[in-house]
Amino acid sequence: MASPESFDYIIVGAGSAGCVLASRLSEDPAARVLLLEVGGEDTNENIKAPAAVGLLFHSEVDWDYRTVEQEAAARAFYWPRGKTLGGSSSTNVMIYARGQREDYDGWRDEHGATGWGFKDVQPYFVRAERNNRHGPPSHGTGGPLHVEDRRYTHELSHAWVDAALAWGLPPVGDIAGASPQGAGLTQVTCRDGRRWSTADAYLRPALDRENLTVRTGALATRVVLERTKAVGVTYLRDGTEHFARADSEVLLSGGVVNSPQLLMLSGIGPTEVLREHGIDTAVVSPGVGKNLHDHVLAPIVWETRDTSDVILDLLTPENLQQWTKTSDGPFASNYAEAMAYLSVTPGVSRPDTQLTGGPTAFILSGQEMPARPVFTMNATGLQPRSRGQLTLASKDPQEKPLIDPRYFTDPEDVTTLLRGLRTVIEIGEQKPLAEFLARPYMPDSTDLAALDEATLANHIRTWSGTCYHPVGTCAMGDSDAAVVDPELRVRGVTGLRVVDASVMPTITSGNTNAPTIMIAEKAADLIRRPLTS
Repeated sequence: MASPESFDYIIVGAGSAGCVLASRLSEDPAARVLLLEVGGEDTNENIKAPAAVGLLFHSEVDWDYRTVEQEAAARAFYWPRGKTLGGSSSTNVMIYARGQREDYDGWRDEHGATGWGFKDVQPYFVRAERNNRHGPPSHGTGGPLHVEDRRYTHELSHAWVDAALAWGLPPVGDIAGASPQGAGLTQVTCRDGRRWSTADAYLRPALDRENLTVRTGALATRVVLERTKAVGVTYLRDGTEHFARADSEVLLSGGVVNSPQLLMLSGIGPTEVLREHGIDTAVVSPGVGKNLHDHVLAPIVWETRDTSDVILDLLTPENLQQWTKTSDGPFASNYAEAMAYLSVTPGVSRPDTQLTGGPTAFILSGQEMPARPVFTMNATGLQPRSRGQLTLASKDPQEKPLIDPRYFTDPEDVTTLLRGLRTVIEIGEQKPLAEFLARPYMPDSTDLAALDEATLANHIRTWSGTCYHPVGTCAMGDSDAAVVDPELRVRGVTGLRVVDASVMPTITSGNTNAPTIMIAEKAADLIRRPLTS
């Protein structure tokens, strides 16, 4: 093993949360910070162009995970996760959403996450953000994370919003408001038509600081404990195992998969899992890897007429050249251009469904790529009930863990998606959009409205995919099942915190990237000092 080095803080994972922590903690010139990332530099040429997001799937910047076979769907699900500087903020579809006020108040009131109510977290959303349209008090205009109206929106996305309004949804001007309800166009984490990841926003401006060390190609293999105190991390790099000592804290920001995996490899987790793999138990923590849940997308796809398809017709060398020069045109599309929040459950006013889509089959996760122009709209249940788990496949840190979200095991999740798809079909019948729709592509039917529930339910199980929003495997709270306390400290261990989406006790009602960044902003203050104005 190489000679040990000493730092104040060691951060494992340079993703949406880790880049924030590295930047904020290294603002103190006396704090020595080490950031470890198993992936490489974020130099893949497809990262910056929003419309090239599909080319990042199954690439060197993707962990390329797959779940175990899902019993309720009779298949495994592909799970892309970012494996590069910026993590999944370098590979996602860039939608800026915060969820609902009730999500955070629920963390506080139902899970004992004191200090995480909406009023507590709102200042951290604001501090992070630099929005090109919305401003104070609910949005930030001076933060590092650029958020903007997309530089290009296809005519079909405008037509879909008009159709949703004709169906009866109200217009929503701020899709990332405290309690959004209605239809509108998405805002994106881009700067002048180019992806703006946390590596761009937070890490890159901090790289010149002498007190910040960043190591890529570094796979953390174990948190080193002295009794129940975290004192450092071992990691593999260039075929050599290294040890880095943390004089203050070790901060895990590996995400919903890698953070619980590393805890279990370090002897922190459920006794039965550690015993099965011959790992000495340091701290019994039965909640590690449990409470795994995710948003699921269920698509309706139509063939179109009298219009164009972004991928088939518009991603041309000429349009690439236009984007390269001016950062606009079709290459500035993130495909998920239109969105709505609504309740599809009778008697429920709080939105329980998100509709997201655009002018391509962008969300079929590589299972299907139509050879003709299509328009896709997806339904997502915002508060899924199904719960799964993540566990070790072996004690080899280089082996991927076993991911089992147990999709659709609660039948209410399928019921919500069925109602959502019925809404999608009805909106597609409204004149502003219907004039552009030639015929259904998926499901293959001459009359979508006539499909029975069994057929639609089978469609959901066959064609749904992850929203890329898994959370919960190191949940915070005050119960015995909680892995971390409300200050994100691992229960039963000193000098160790988890800071990423895995600490969410329940999923936020929307895309999870902005909430993950917020968590890291707040965590930085929990670690160093209170929020100052």
